[in-house]
Amino acid sequence: MTAGRPRRLMSPLTRRILLINLAAPISLVLAFLYLDQFRLGLIETRLTSLRYEANLMSGALGEAAISPYELTPALEPETARQLLRRLSAQSSARARLFDTDGEMVADSRLLLAAGRGVITRQLPPPQIDTPWERALIGIYDHINALFMTRLDLPKYVELPYTHANDYAEVRRALTGDDAQQLRDLGSGRILLSVAVPVQGLRKVVGALMLTVDSTEIDNRVREERLTALKVFAAVLGFTVLASLYLAGAIVRPIHRLADAAERIRAAKGRIGHLHIPDFSGRSDEIGDLSTVLRAMTSALSQRLDAIERFAADVAHEIKNPLTSLRSAMETFARTEKPELRERLLVVMQDDVGRMNRLISDISESSRLDAELARSDAEPIDIAEMLQAVVDTYAARGAVQAMPKIELKRIEPGPYLASAFEGRLGQVIRNLIDNAISFSPEGGTITVAVRREPRHVVFTVTDDGPGIPAESLESIFDRFYSERPSSEAFGLHSGLGLPIARQIVQSLGGQIHAENRDDGHSGARFTVRLPL
Repeated sequence: MTAGRPRRLMSPLTRRILLINLAAPISLVLAFLYLDQFRLGLIETRLTSLRYEANLMSGALGEAAISPYELTPALEPETARQLLRRLSAQSSARARLFDTDGEMVADSRLLLAAGRGVITRQLPPPQIDTPWERALIGIYDHINALFMTRLDLPKYVELPYTHANDYAEVRRALTGDDAQQLRDLGSGRILLSVAVPVQGLRKVVGALMLTVDSTEIDNRVREERLTALKVFAAVLGFTVLASLYLAGAIVRPIHRLADAAERIRAAKGRIGHLHIPDFSGRSDEIGDLSTVLRAMTSALSQRLDAIERFAADVAHEIKNPLTSLRSAMETFARTEKPELRERLLVVMQDDVGRMNRLISDISESSRLDAELARSDAEPIDIAEMLQAVVDTYAARGAVQAMPKIELKRIEPGPYLASAFEGRLGQVIRNLIDNAISFSPEGGTITVAVRREPRHVVFTVTDDGPGIPAESLESIFDRFYSERPSSEAFGLHSGLGLPIARQIVQSLGGQIHAENRDDGHSGARFTVRLPL
């Protein structure tokens, strides 16, 4: 890791993947905890069942606990107590019976023994929880306290002496109507209360109140929510592991690629020994990115090497005429002979001209890459361009001695290819000029064009001596010059063919040289461009 990219405990991409994947399950469980409609529905259902149970008990009391010998119906306290105790024995609700004066006649939680009332309570079943279940229940209770629906209920207080006036629902039941009430028991528990009138001979003789706390309901809700929390915990664990795996599969390769790119950026000198990690075996975007970065690094390394070689070649090529020029100037300063001075002036003029051509061609070559990168190729009819160039040379041939140039179309056009019109014309002129310099007097230069399934191909063939077999590839090297013996030294910089190859390759094409194989001497240059 370089100083420019500090190591993080968790990458931003990993955090985003985790947050996105966790958002859905977290939102689900929060919504489940917050939506308390399930608990409220259970409370309403329990109130309905209490009312039904109270009506059954009040009907039995109205039939069996009223004295048949009195003109005005009234409850018989002892009979009512015994009957109420039997009726409530199978119920989890607490039953209390009040007479028309509001006095409590019976309470299912009181057992009368030796003239005393003994209070009884139903014990909860034993809880056998594992430590992790107790911890989960503790977490649930804490979360439930935060998200449970708050009901504005009156507090319930257990009084030593109970009267009908202490309960609004009982007072209403004594008037002949059913009533219900919810009260707060504390710790999130609720007391559910239902009061119904007890009637005998169509007259209200008392009121029956059934009460039960919400423990059973809360336990059921808690079981459902704990089950959901357990499922959520399993889903959460799987989601976290899957997110970390996904993040690792994405983030770690990107980190490695970024680190390698940073090393290349900070490298001093050659970068050929630095490598981009190879993830090309992955059939995804990471593999594509790795492949592209490796190709880019390789191309950059080759480009830097080419720049170094080009700089060395430029220094070497310019040094030769400079050395010759300096030697001629030193000799010119020492000699007094007019004829020698005249020859030295000619040498110096030739060296200056050679340097001028070298600098012009070097400038053209160095400018070419940037120009090709900025330009957009356009569809061009190669045959028409060849015809225009050949016609230009034919016009020149009418006023000066030069080989005959003819164009052959192997088949009817068009011969469309994507190219830069000006630069492709430069390639054609370079090849024809090269053929002219090697052609004998009265020779013929043949320019031919044809179509292949995926390419347009044109050739320039001359009648010259041909190219030495060992130089067929070297002639495309910078500053390499294979000139005819009759030509004066230094008239060419050796950059024409390299520039032609550079232009053709930028168009996705190929150029190569070969000697004629038709029984005649001469060289043939072939250019192949994509349709």
